[in-house]
Amino acid sequence: MSKQYVLAVPNFSEGRRQEVIDAIANEIRNKEGVTLVSVEPEYDFNRTVLTILGEPEPLKEALIAMAGKSYELIDMREQKGSHPRIGAQDTIPLFPFKNISLEEVVQLAEEIGQELFDKYQVPIYFSGENARTENKKSISFIRQGQYEGLKALLEDKNHPDYETRKPDLSIDGKLSDRYGATIVSAATEGLTAYNVFLATEDVNIAKAIAKAVRGPSGGFSTVRAVGIKFPEREGVVVSMNMFDCTQTPLYRAFELIKQEASKYGVAVTGSELVGPVKLEHLLNNLEFYLGLRGLRMDQILEYHLME
Repeated sequence: MSKQYVLAVPNFSEGRRQEVIDAIANEIRNKEGVTLVSVEPEYDFNRTVLTILGEPEPLKEALIAMAGKSYELIDMREQKGSHPRIGAQDTIPLFPFKNISLEEVVQLAEEIGQELFDKYQVPIYFSGENARTENKKSISFIRQGQYEGLKALLEDKNHPDYETRKPDLSIDGKLSDRYGATIVSAATEGLTAYNVFLATEDVNIAKAIAKAVRGPSGGFSTVRAVGIKFPEREGVVVSMNMFDCTQTPLYRAFELIKQEASKYGVAVTGSELVGPVKLEHLLNNLEFYLGLRGLRMDQILEYHLME
């Protein structure tokens, strides 16, 4: 029987203390049946994104150990950063990668969430295909108010939003003071993190363009975007999480940003991928910009070396 592989792209709320990042990532490294593809710390966001491929059972064990180390080393009462977050081990999203169905990955996510709660008593939210309500399918809904705002809301059981915002698994319906909560999910497609850089220091222009690009405000339904400034780089950036680069390719978002930027007389200076990306999500850009017809995966020489 062919081996099954799952893609996990968890993030934890630390992107500045290298010793903490290393300690958490080391829970994944050198585990049989699991490959740590990348570690992507983001200083301003103060979070780190891991990309992991693994067989279901070894991956589950590694992710639980990783989360445990996050809970041990990150205190949400002290954590500050510019990226939305509600917990030390903020998210654990899973995606089918090879020889495994979405239904099997949904079950794996259920097991991970339940085991984390049983072992650490950390509050758990289920999102994506595991969501208990329609609203909770969206991580942005769960994260509204972030750790501080959500914690305060859940302290008041008479709050009108309490029932819709409380964790799916918890001891008392509140966030943990230290751990916050963890969001566990399964979905068909893994997200691609993509940044587009603008030749201006006016972050309001980046924010306006991000609003035009992201789904809830009239843009692409599979894209979430923010306009921000990275202090270490010139210009500002439209930073996107793209959840389906098959239906909404990178080039489509890139071209829309160029079009919107031209309204302000601003040039696009380049773009970058944060972390790994699927080969097919690069090839559809090649087809578009070169006008290629009928490009096949087996025309890529390196494809024949892949398992």
